[in-house]
Amino acid sequence: MSNYCVILAGGSSTSFWPISREDRPKELVRSESTRKSFLMQTYNRMLGIFPAENIYIATLYRFKEPILEQLPELGEEQLILEPYSRNTAPAIAFSTYRILAKDPDAIIVTVPADQQIGNPEAFAEAVGKAVDYASKSDVLLALGIVPTSADTHFGYVQVEGGRDAYKAGNPVKARTFTEKPSAELARVFVESGEFLWNSGIFVGKASKIHEEMQVCCPEITMLWKGWQNYMGTPQESTFVEKVYTDSPKISIDYAVLEKSGRLWVLPSNFDWSDVGNFNSLYENRTDKDGDGNLVSIAGKSLLKDVQDSIVWSNRPRKLTVVRGLKDFLVVDSDDVLYICPRDEKILQDTRSELADPDFDEYR
Repeated sequence: MSNYCVILAGGSSTSFWPISREDRPKELVRSESTRKSFLMQTYNRMLGIFPAENIYIATLYRFKEPILEQLPELGEEQLILEPYSRNTAPAIAFSTYRILAKDPDAIIVTVPADQQIGNPEAFAEAVGKAVDYASKSDVLLALGIVPTSADTHFGYVQVEGGRDAYKAGNPVKARTFTEKPSAELARVFVESGEFLWNSGIFVGKASKIHEEMQVCCPEITMLWKGWQNYMGTPQESTFVEKVYTDSPKISIDYAVLEKSGRLWVLPSNFDWSDVGNFNSLYENRTDKDGDGNLVSIAGKSLLKDVQDSIVWSNRPRKLTVVRGLKDFLVVDSDDVLYICPRDEKILQDTRSELADPDFDEYR
C-alpha cells in the first residue's frame, strides 16, 4: 500500500488581482522577497512527507508550462491536466482514477496549493496520523483545525460527541458543514466546542474515494464510465476532454463531504490558514514589519508613516515611495497600479467592475 499526494492547483483565482490574473493564478505568483510561489512552498512541504514520484499536481492544461518552469524536477506524468476548470470534485475524481490505474491499493492525500502552514513538523505529523488511520479503516478523513478565533474566512465542520469531543485528538465523526458563517454564528460555533475549521485537506484509500463519489455524486462518476480503458493511454486526453465538457462545476465539499456518512475528522493543531484573499493573507502572515505592514518589493523602497498595509511591487528598477497610509493595499505591477483601502467590500467591488469590456486586457 503506497501513499500519494495530489496538490490541487487548478484555480484561476483573481482574488489577488492585480497580482493574480485569469492566466496567472495566485498559487503561481512568486513572492518578491522569497521568490517562492504558494505552489512551490506546498510542493516542498509535501516532499518531506511523500516520495517525490508520488506527488501529483492537478491543474489546467494552460498552466502546464509555468508549473514545470517552477518545478522542473516534476515528470510530466505527475501532472493531472484538466481541460477546463470544474472545481475540486471533478479534479479529485480525475486524480483518483489516474492513481487507481497505477496502484489499486493507493492512499491519497489531497491538499490545496494556496495554504499557509506555520509549523511543518506538526503538519507532517498530522498527515502521517491521518494516512495511518485511513489505511486501517474504510472511512474518508478530513483534517480539521482546532479554531483559535471566530474567523469568518473559513468553513466549519461540526463533529459528533458533544462539547470538546475532539479534544482527545482522535478522529471523530463529522456531523455538519457550514461555509464562511457570519461573525455571530462563528462565535457560537467556537464557543460550543463542537466545531473545527475545515482545512480542505482530505485523506482516504483511492478505492474508497471512488466508491463514495459513486454514492454521493453519481452525476460526476457516471461520466467517467470506462475510465479503466483510458487512464495512462494515448486516448486519455480525448476521453477526459469529453468528460469535462459535460461535468458539473462543484467542490468536493458539496459533492461528497457534506453528504457522506463515512466522513471522519482528525482534530489538528498545526498553524494553518486558507489564503482566500488579501485580508486573510495579511492576517495570517507572521513576517510583517514593525509597523504591521506586509511588504514585498523587488526594488528599493521608502515607507514612512505607513501602518497595517500591504505594499507589493515587482519593479526592480523602480523606487517605491509610500507615505501616510493606514490599512491600505498598494500594488504596483507591470501594467496596473492599484491603491485602495484594505477593505474586502471595496476589493470585491473592484473585481466586479473589471467585468467591463474596456478592462479585458487587465483581467
